[in-house]
Amino acid sequence: MIQYSLKCSRGHTFDSWFQSAAAYDKLASAGMVTCAVCGDVHVEKAIMTPRVRPARNAQAPEPQDKPIDVATPSPDIEQVLADLRRKVEENSDYVGKDFATEARKIHLGDAPERAIYGEAKPDEAKALIEDGVPVAPLPFLPTRKTN
Repeated sequence: MIQYSLKCSRGHTFDSWFQSAAAYDKLASAGMVTCAVCGDVHVEKAIMTPRVRPARNAQAPEPQDKPIDVATPSPDIEQVLADLRRKVEENSDYVGKDFATEARKIHLGDAPERAIYGEAKPDEAKALIEDGVPVAPLPFLPTRKTN
């Protein structure tokens, strides 16, 4: 396996893994390597920094004064997520488990256009994306509204 840093003609950079350098060349020449951000097919290898292993007798880096706890989100992240949840709930209609059906109706023009949020099974979300319905996952679980 080989990892390449790639860049599209619109300036987006991203990394991707390939089975070999030849596999990358074959896929790129067939137009099958696309930008992970915008879908552009004009992608080329970007400048990469090599990964060099340290010598066996090299000193390990000094530990940081305070270890970073990645399991506990920082208060800033929690506040950003709380603000996002508030904005979504204030500006969108909650449609619950009917999200996939309602999103498809809006997309087809069978229901009035409006911002909605709700719940969808993975296969339903995949089908919406494949059909070109603009959807995105939320970084929080919706609060289920009951009677």
